[in-house]
Amino acid sequence: MVAPEVRYARSGELSIAYQVVGEGASDLVYATEFWQSIETQWLEPRFEAFLRRLASFSRLILFDYRGTGLSDPTASLLPPLEEWMEDLRVVLDAVGSRKAALIGSGGGGSITMMFAAAHPERTKALVLLNAAARLTRAPDYPFGNERSVERAWRDSSREQWGRAALAELVAPGVAAEPAFREWWARNERLGLRQGMNVELDQTAEDVDIRGLLPSIQAPTLVISRKDNRLISAEHGRYLAEMIPEARYVEVSGADHLPFIGDSDAILDEVEEFLTGFRHSPRPDRVLATVLFTDIVGSTERAVEIGDRAWRDLLDRHNEAVRGVISRFHGREIDTAGDGFLVLFDGPGRAIRAAQAIAGATRQVGLEVRSGVHSGEVELVGSDIRGIAVHVGARVMALAAGGEILVSSTVRDLVAGSDIDFDDRGVHRLKGVPGEWRLFRVRP
Repeated sequence: MVAPEVRYARSGELSIAYQVVGEGASDLVYATEFWQSIETQWLEPRFEAFLRRLASFSRLILFDYRGTGLSDPTASLLPPLEEWMEDLRVVLDAVGSRKAALIGSGGGGSITMMFAAAHPERTKALVLLNAAARLTRAPDYPFGNERSVERAWRDSSREQWGRAALAELVAPGVAAEPAFREWWARNERLGLRQGMNVELDQTAEDVDIRGLLPSIQAPTLVISRKDNRLISAEHGRYLAEMIPEARYVEVSGADHLPFIGDSDAILDEVEEFLTGFRHSPRPDRVLATVLFTDIVGSTERAVEIGDRAWRDLLDRHNEAVRGVISRFHGREIDTAGDGFLVLFDGPGRAIRAAQAIAGATRQVGLEVRSGVHSGEVELVGSDIRGIAVHVGARVMALAAGGEILVSSTVRDLVAGSDIDFDDRGVHRLKGVPGEWRLFRVRP
């Protein structure tokens, strides 16, 4: 997709990058984590879908804090949080917004809470997603993180920044996906300088805005993920208790990033809170190619070599497959049992990936079969649905060991390429209407 136009607002001598999306009657500012950028958020499909949903009922305003993303760098490595709050104000002025609802996600929650307390006349409502008033444990704040834990995360971040640092912590549900890790690493590199990240983590240990919470006058919704390891749900419960008349909602899941996992559970609550009703959008439907893989004779092999050896072999298989998925820019959707479901933007790339997977897994001593089909699928969060998914699974089920079977749709779409096929005849696919002609990819 084409990302929204980037514009700039002046904050003293600095330029603050921002975007405006949607044409709703009410303004909505989304303040993200400090390590994200408006330049990269549109490159992750689930993040894009999350933002598009917000923009469906608002005029959505996005911005990069000074020193981050596309905004101007600062003289000091880490500016005071008050200056980041000022960036929000100048962006509102630039877009002609006199009063807006604010969403603060993670660290962005600190900025929006400060703004709501300092500028009640400009704050229509406040939504806090996986946010906290303080991160570190204290005698009167027993559910904060131990300083030793914070420092361990900081050390890991220092060593891995720009290479998907802490992906397992902020998005455990998708941290193993090569496409997500690639995006996350790029997001880190373009969002925040490595040195600034380290100083930010150190400063975060001492940030404490509990004293301003009773001053927040705007209607407030606090949403926390139940099993979030980075910012536990207790932080959200505290916010809801201390902010006058705040409403608290706890949703299932462990992902800190709200656009990962069941994002609709969060978006439904946000939309209802801000508009008075919730309207789940129709699922995004796209034309794509699905690839199913499966290990041939896995049960017999597991019995032959024993559970521990089989687990080691399966780990090597998964590593080999994920390496291929990353190389061919696929998106891992599911790993069920001994196989993978992968989404590609074109059938040629899916077939090449299937061939590479066959070779890579053969090197670790395993044989796989694959099925490929192209059709319309529904993107539902991190999952996909639709008849095309069922067809792909059934095509794979008919493949023999080492074979790559494709539907006639795939064969027709790659006509003129150097990929050759053998006709495998017409078949009925279990649970799928009609008859389907299948083709074997010639080695």
